[in-house]
Amino acid sequence: MNISMYQSSVPVFVRMLNNLAEILKKAAAHAETKKIDPAVLLQTRLYPDMFALARQVQIATDTAKGCAARLAGVEPPRYEDKESSFPELLARIEKTIAYAKSIKPDQIDGSEDRPIVLKVRDQSINFTGLAYLLNFALPNFYFHVATAYDLLRHNGVELGKQDFLGRA
Repeated sequence: MNISMYQSSVPVFVRMLNNLAEILKKAAAHAETKKIDPAVLLQTRLYPDMFALARQVQIATDTAKGCAARLAGVEPPRYEDKESSFPELLARIEKTIAYAKSIKPDQIDGSEDRPIVLKVRDQSINFTGLAYLLNFALPNFYFHVATAYDLLRHNGVELGKQDFLGRA
């Protein structure tokens, strides 16, 4: 049995972004219940040189939409990175899910050998589609989703492993 590039990307991103949205909803409810300014959670970091929660969510969504677009051979949409509230981050996630779902399997399937050039700061990194998906996009995506989860768990939001994994 083979697994397609589409099945290995878009449904994975959509599932985890839905899980991330539910985690953020729990965080917003936690802040309200505990009378915590939501900005405190949105700007929390694990260490001073790491990105805050809001940026972790932005990067996770950027990775998902960017990967889907690059594998499909289209230019990814740009977001302004101005979200400063839970509702704004949830809207960004919803927009990313809608975009990912707009990419059809036939646009991505067969992209294993498609050249992918990723511009990072002042350099370009060259991949094949499969190497980009497996060695860069998915690990980067999971890193930022897990870090968002960890930030909230560390700050007392009642989350468990099932929140991260979601329901089967």
